[in-house]
Amino acid sequence: MKLKWLISCLLVASFSFGQTAHKDSDYQLMINREMQAAQKKMLFQANPNTQNYDVRYHKIELTVNPGVYNISGKVTTRFKATSGSMNSVVFDLSSPLVVSSVKQGNQALNFTQANNELNITLDQPVLLNEIGEVEITYSGAPTSVNDAFSISQHFGTPIMWTLSEPFGARDWWPCKQDLNDKIENIDFFITAPSQYKGVANGLEISEVQNSNGTKTVHYQHNYPIPAYLVAFAVTNYQIYEQTAGTEPNTFPIVNYIYPENYNSAVAQVAVTLPIMNLFESLFETYPFHQEKYGHAQFGWGGGMEHTTVSFMGNFSRGLIAHELAHHWFGNKITCGTWKDIWLNEGFAEYMDGLVHEHLDGPSSFVNWKADKIQSITSQPGGNLYLTDSQANDSNRIFSGRLTYNKGSMVVHMLRYVLGDEGFYQGMKNYLADPNLAYSTAITTQLKTHLESVSEQDLTEFFNDWIYGQGYPIYNADVQVLGGNQVRVNLSQTTSHNSVSFFEMPVKIKFEGPNGQTETVVLNHTQNNQEFIIDLPFYAPTNVIINPEKDIVTKNSSYTLDSKTFDKLSNNLQVTPNPVDDILKIEKTGDFEIKAIDVFSINGQRLLDNQSNPIEVSHLSSGNYIAVITTDFGIFHKKFIKN
Repeated sequence: MKLKWLISCLLVASFSFGQTAHKDSDYQLMINREMQAAQKKMLFQANPNTQNYDVRYHKIELTVNPGVYNISGKVTTRFKATSGSMNSVVFDLSSPLVVSSVKQGNQALNFTQANNELNITLDQPVLLNEIGEVEITYSGAPTSVNDAFSISQHFGTPIMWTLSEPFGARDWWPCKQDLNDKIENIDFFITAPSQYKGVANGLEISEVQNSNGTKTVHYQHNYPIPAYLVAFAVTNYQIYEQTAGTEPNTFPIVNYIYPENYNSAVAQVAVTLPIMNLFESLFETYPFHQEKYGHAQFGWGGGMEHTTVSFMGNFSRGLIAHELAHHWFGNKITCGTWKDIWLNEGFAEYMDGLVHEHLDGPSSFVNWKADKIQSITSQPGGNLYLTDSQANDSNRIFSGRLTYNKGSMVVHMLRYVLGDEGFYQGMKNYLADPNLAYSTAITTQLKTHLESVSEQDLTEFFNDWIYGQGYPIYNADVQVLGGNQVRVNLSQTTSHNSVSFFEMPVKIKFEGPNGQTETVVLNHTQNNQEFIIDLPFYAPTNVIINPEKDIVTKNSSYTLDSKTFDKLSNNLQVTPNPVDDILKIEKTGDFEIKAIDVFSINGQRLLDNQSNPIEVSHLSSGNYIAVITTDFGIFHKKFIKN
């Protein structure tokens, strides 16, 4: 199908040419989990007593039994003093966990526990910009208030797992719970009864059988990671390994599967490879390719994008795509504030849409977009970038209609406006930005990258679609002019008064009487804008606005008038054509010619309010349009100047 881009017309009297996304239950469970996490964050304030240092390294050594709700651990932490000399250091640690000793080197240190804090008095001060290290030994039954540490059973077998988002990490290990302080690297040792397999972030380094009937598995993670993404799980996992990536950046995908689900899970996770290949080809190499990707089954519905190993309640394709996508948008670059949550969830959800587009085909992608639009337009308003008050409301932060669905469609509309080349290059630059990579970003930083590569000013787009509310409702008044031309008067109303007009390129598909189709793109910059379109067939029988669901819109309509203009257009002729010097307008019928203007093919007015006949000898050779205003309407006639 041919695609035309048409530039803006002048008003009235002038012109120019120019599978479902997720199973509903999986999707809602995923949103519910993230909403619950946010509700808990609302009750938590970053500890001001932990703001004088930067965590550099953790060595986490845990001894657990998945059948027993208890944890014993030793955590060694290296930290850098960031605001003067430190005589003490404070960690977040929930009160039910009891610390038995703290050391600085071989020296035992004094400490106190109160109000979910561990306050350690250092034997040797840590000076500004110097590195300190402490070793904390602790044990106990973690609090269940945040559901960050859990045990249950699958098919009669115990399982233990953690899910700390956003601030449950302190419930099972001493840490610094600060979204913006990413840990540079971690060594993770899990000791459990030998019939079980422990899994954690990073690459498995070793597994050692111990003499007491336990085994210890060691994982190492060497990418920046916030405390809420640090996780482990233990049960009788059966491992299925795949290989992803392309040389020299190949890496394992390690799937930790319940034995009773092994065969079905192996079949389901096969789709991870084409999804991974797709995301790498569109954006960049998997951000943690020096280690692994993986999935671990666990006891929650939905999933959680723990870095390098997503915890999965099931292996639906949509959930696999969404959690993997977070490793670019959420794990590598984390939203800097809750106001910017769409940078995490909108992009992750859109990448599920890209799976539909590239693995299932255009029709599936159109259906995916249509489902999103139906959800978004079920209500007239809703901004994407949150206000201060909205950023304190977990239900609003994790709105399925807005954060996920509108977020994903705004990402698509950015791609639609910028074109594939500009959009994907802009996103590659954003992901590669050394100030953002493995750190945090806010909405304006994304805008800057997209504007830089596309050389477009996206201020109006962001004001309308991200900061504003609602969507356009289009009406196209289509008139057949003759000579396979139609005139389109395109107008819009908006669903919410925060935006008076959505400036967008609008696709319109014309269908002919014999199955012909022609799709054009109208650059809609003002209301009641007029466009003259040349079709490869005469007199369309149907008009479809937004046929590929590229714009969030609803209840668009059109009128198609072919009779009056058909007849009258045939009663107007320009002669001779081609012409050398004098162009005559000949008419038959009882109507009056009120004005004649001549335009270049690019829409520039060259002759204004001419009398009939018209002197055109001074015009250069080429194609022109005579715009003839009559008491029945305006007609456009092409002519050629020799």
